Amino acid sequence: MSTTASPQLAGRREWVGLAVLVLANLLISMDISVLYLAVPFITASLEPSSVQQLWILDIYGFLLAGLLITMGVLGDRFGRRRLLMIGAALFGTASVAAAYAGSAETLIGTRALLGVAGAILAPSTLALIRNMFQDVAQRRTAIAIWTAGFAGGAALGPLVSGVLLDHFWWGSVFLINVPAMVLLLALAPALIPEYRDPRPGGFDLLSAVLSLGAVLPVIYGIKSLAQDGVSAVAVAALLAGPVIGAAFVQRQRTVRDPLIDLNLFRVRAFSAPMAVNVVAFFALVGFALFSTQWLQLVRGMGPLEAALWSLPAPVAVAFATTIATGVARTVRPVYIVSTGLLITAVGFLVLTQVGVHSHLAVLVGGVVGVAVGLGVALTLTADMILGAAPPERAGAASALSETANQLGAALGVAILGSIGAAIYRTDVRDTVPSGMPPEALHAARETLGGASEVAQQLPEPARSGLLDGAREAFVHGLNLNAAIAAAVMVAAATAATLLLRRQPVAPAASAAPDAPLRAPSDTLLDEPSGAPLDQPLDESVPGSAGG
Repeated sequence: MSTTASPQLAGRREWVGLAVLVLANLLISMDISVLYLAVPFITASLEPSSVQQLWILDIYGFLLAGLLITMGVLGDRFGRRRLLMIGAALFGTASVAAAYAGSAETLIGTRALLGVAGAILAPSTLALIRNMFQDVAQRRTAIAIWTAGFAGGAALGPLVSGVLLDHFWWGSVFLINVPAMVLLLALAPALIPEYRDPRPGGFDLLSAVLSLGAVLPVIYGIKSLAQDGVSAVAVAALLAGPVIGAAFVQRQRTVRDPLIDLNLFRVRAFSAPMAVNVVAFFALVGFALFSTQWLQLVRGMGPLEAALWSLPAPVAVAFATTIATGVARTVRPVYIVSTGLLITAVGFLVLTQVGVHSHLAVLVGGVVGVAVGLGVALTLTADMILGAAPPERAGAASALSETANQLGAALGVAILGSIGAAIYRTDVRDTVPSGMPPEALHAARETLGGASEVAQQLPEPARSGLLDGAREAFVHGLNLNAAIAAAVMVAAATAATLLLRRQPVAPAASAAPDAPLRAPSDTLLDEPSGAPLDQPLDESVPGSAGG
């Protein structure tokens, strides 16, 4: 039996290169939330219709989610660093165009370009880590830093937006992307190695179209249900997605050069962490809107103050990912992932105790618990997904992982958002004063923000009565959603324990590399005798990460 050489440890060049990748990842994540506080300024300046306003907010996430798989595969086949730099150039250009958009239509178009650019960038930032950090322990640390950057970007978006909007016009929230993209373009050739599949095969355009058609209608349908309730368009989109998805799967089974290797989903070390990611982002993103609204509309904070009180969460994620990577050297991944999910459940249980007059520490403590637990779990799931896929398919694997994140986030917004809205409408019905104009009555019964606006026009004691009732109704929905999220986390921890119980401890630094990345028989789901997965998945890995 031949002896496999130890992997080369990453040096200063790779760690500095990682900082560049994390910066790009942070900005991709930040652009999802950076517009939340800028909407009133954009509305005053461009006067978009209500439909246009929704597209300004959503088109970025739609295209980002829909194109991730295609762009991940293109990176594997034509060069991950090349795609990274193309994405950076497009991201910077689109950011400038968005900042100076003179109409709602132009802003929608430039936000769409930003979504395309984000989809080009995102898979490469994670896949290149697979090439730059061949040692398992170093790679896990790098992924922990990458995870903290992604979580930090989502939390920093409103904070950065609040600071910029206090001093500049709304376009400044886009221009902040430009220096970072220029830095990436300048440093990437020197710090980041190129990598591509040595035997890429052909690119199946029909598969790419089908992958977009499978993901995009589902994300659109879920968001439509969350924003507007049940409609024919939303239901049609939700039905179309799985149908197109089935055609996509069938195409992958029959085409000579499939976009993704479906055999990967039979490997528990790949499919189980993917499922954990969906559930984690379901709970995290679905609940985030409730916590920020509590700070602003129940606690009465301004946008910047509320954003500052959100900062403990990303700090906690950075701390948690560091701890997780250290513990993973001696503890099985299943215990770390399950413990992280249970910590998250405890955080959500704390949030079930948040009331209208609760101390700020109750909400912040619960949110930090959620962040710590997910930081622990998601660091290990990302590492397992990349480790289970052969290096030449790391781009496709990372794209699938991030698509799962986007799908989970959309499900969370739709399901938890709909539950919260239904509870609010039911509870607030009897607290709305009679005799109000129909428009004001509708606004007060739909959202806490609408009730707050209507209350400003009412005399006392009707104002206080409406606000108190609306806040109690909102908090009721918050508490129930926190309880649902806690139950989901416990179920996910139980499932992860069962599915990943035989996943071994990763080798320590300077130990043998991941190769061969074949799936052991106890990690396969219903493995048939003589299945193709009996062969090493990475037998064509080149000797150098530089490709």
